Amino acid sequence: MKIVTYNVNGIKARLPRLIEYLTEEQPDVVCLQELKTTDETFPEFEIRAAGYGGLWHGQKGFNGVAVLVRGADPVLRRRGLDGEPEDDQSRYLEVDIDGLVVASIYLPNGNPRPGPKFDYKLRWMERLLAHARGMLADEVPAVLAGDYNVIANDDDSYSVANVAEDALMQPESRAAYRRLLAQGWTDSLRIRAPKGGVWTFWDYQAGAWQRDAGFRIDHLLLSPAVADRLVAAGVDKEHRGREKASDHAPTWVRLR
Repeated sequence: MKIVTYNVNGIKARLPRLIEYLTEEQPDVVCLQELKTTDETFPEFEIRAAGYGGLWHGQKGFNGVAVLVRGADPVLRRRGLDGEPEDDQSRYLEVDIDGLVVASIYLPNGNPRPGPKFDYKLRWMERLLAHARGMLADEVPAVLAGDYNVIANDDDSYSVANVAEDALMQPESRAAYRRLLAQGWTDSLRIRAPKGGVWTFWDYQAGAWQRDAGFRIDHLLLSPAVADRLVAAGVDKEHRGREKASDHAPTWVRLR
């Protein structure tokens, strides 16, 4: 089973690239982030024509998450996280796929910092920590996949100096991510590439793709029962280099 997380950076703008990816790679599950479209305008027809069912949690103009399943429809478990009833940002979608729980996560960026956006990022991470803790307590086999907007380690960036002030690399952001791992979640790509140097995101600016000046911010965290089934993890980097591609590359795990 191949499970992918893919920040598409606007599903309407990237739809040809997404359909191309689904057709060529045929992953079993795809978690999408940054749809930038409403539920009503999600391209369901095109997705189903490519052989995928799915669920989505959209928002006009920004945010938005989805989970696609090849040849089937996932069962909804939850939209959003508890803790701030007034929070209407579409950043979390959790589904059941034949007993495997998969969540698509678009964690807040947090820039500029300091300020309300960074404060919101940290509060959102606390809410995720609380929910993830409950999943492990219930021994739910789960994958938490998405754009975490956290550069967890120095070797997850091409240049520490260039991103030292970014919200993605602040001690508070990193500490919250490490607390998540300390609960018992496995950072699948890190396990397979322990020395770092693997990127999942390249900015559109300053020739970042051409210079391979990237970060690793897309993560697939596995609960203990799922980690035992891990066969491989990687990045389908070639898809980032295609015409009008997202600034993220599809990042994946393969499970027994």
